This record gives sequence, C-alpha cells and structure tokens, in this order.
Amino acid sequence: MEPLAIIAVVAAALGSALLLFLIFLAIPVGAPTVADYPTPAPAHGVRSPSVAPSVRLAAAAPKGYIAWLERQIVYAGRENSWTAGGFILAKLIGTAFAVVLAWLVLSLGPPPLFTFLTVLFVILAFVAPEVIASSRADDRQKLITLALPDTLDQMTIAVEAGLGFDAALHKAATNGRGPLADELVRTLQDQSIGRSRRDAYRALELRTNSADLRRFIRAISQADAFGISIADVLRVQARDMRVRRRQRAEEQAMKVPVKVVFPLVFCILPVLFIVILTPAVIGLITTFSQ
Repeated sequence: MEPLAIIAVVAAALGSALLLFLIFLAIPVGAPTVADYPTPAPAHGVRSPSVAPSVRLAAAAPKGYIAWLERQIVYAGRENSWTAGGFILAKLIGTAFAVVLAWLVLSLGPPPLFTFLTVLFVILAFVAPEVIASSRADDRQKLITLALPDTLDQMTIAVEAGLGFDAALHKAATNGRGPLADELVRTLQDQSIGRSRRDAYRALELRTNSADLRRFIRAISQADAFGISIADVLRVQARDMRVRRRQRAEEQAMKVPVKVVFPLVFCILPVLFIVILTPAVIGLITTFSQ
C-alpha cells in the first residue's frame, strides 16, 4: 500500500475517533471537579511539588468530559483507585500503540477487510477507557438496584422488631454483601465522623444513579424532616421496590422474542435450510443429470 494511502486510512481512523471524543464536549458539567478549585500559589522561596502528568492532562481536558468521567468512576465505586487523568493517559498510550500497530499492518498492503478491521481497532482503542468506565458503572448500579428490595425487607423487619432506623441500617449493611452494602457502610461511617444524617444521605444520593435508591433516600429524608413513621415508609418503599423489580423482570422477558429474531433469521434458519434442503437439491441434480 502506498504511504499516502496509509496516511489517509490512519487519518480517517483518528478522525472518526476524534469525532466520538468531541461528543463529550456537549455533555453539561455536573458536579465540580478537582480542576474547578484553584490551587493556592506557593509562598516565596518554597518549591512547589511536582504535578503528575495525569493531573496535568485532567486539567487540560474539557470540564464536561472530566465531570462525566469522574461521575462514572464514582458510580463504579473506584474513586480510590481510578482517576480521570489516569484514564486520559491510558487513552493516549493505547491510541498511540494502536496507530503504530495500524501503520505496520497497513504497510504490508492487506486486503480491504483487514484495512477496515485496522481502522476499527484504532477507534476501539481510542474509546476503550470510556467504555470500560461506563460498563463498570452500569453493572454496579444494576447490582444496587437488584439488591435494594431485599435490603429494605430486612430493614422493615428490624424496625418492626423494635430497632431504630440507624440500627436497622447498620444491621442490613453488615449482614449484606455487594455494592449496596458497601454504600450503606460508607453512609454510616459518614455519620460516625460527625456528618448529619441529611448530609450523609445526600452524599449517598450523589454516589449513585439508581432511580430506586434515590427515591428511597428522598422518602427517608422527608420522613425524617416531617416526623413521619419510619416503619410505614419502609413498608411502603419495600412493597414498591418489589413491584418495580417484578415489572423490570417482566419487561426483560417481553424483550426476549425481539432479541431472538436477529440470530434466528441470520444464523439458525440458514443453517437449518442448508441441512434440510441440501439432500433434496443433490437428489434433484442427480435425477436431472441422468
């Protein structure tokens, strides 16, 4: 393949990947990020600490993109191990490696199919960090939504047995497993260090995008503010959560026939027709050839 053709293919791949990246520029800024807070200037004669390259990349990236990425990291429960700057650095390294590999492959003059796969590989390498963060966040939030009805049932039983709401929350958090139990434990830790119940629940609401959990938090906050019985609120919320979980299961069951159509028509039926019609076609060819 000619060098100009290789340059054109790689440029097309990078242009497609850049177009996907520019979509994030239209995302509105959510919660304030680290880059939104100005850092104090060092005193005269004091040497400022070195800044990691990932932090510089996060400060130079669009704020809307950084806010979206930080929200996905929080939703995934990895705010202590993942950073937005680390994702951007991984994006740059992965894209550079993909471009070099694509250049080497295209220099061998592959057929058009391999050229298309090479361009697709560059695009996937560019968007892989965002896909990983988004998928981990979605999976964790789905687990929280699925575990919420059972947790509310445990809390309802504990409150009706005579425990207070905080004690029931502590029992459900310590006896449970999974991301919901981890979030409840973190909420209890926030209250133990001096944060008010309202602020701790508000922080829990910001750490999740589960509509059911947010609805429960708002109901508990209103019950605490207006003096409504917590046992009644828990009983109503637990019943509603069970109904919603059953409705979601029925909705997924109704989607199965639609999802099966594509593999049935394009994968199973052709093979079935080949197996059934091949002997008849061979017989007809043999008959007419005589």
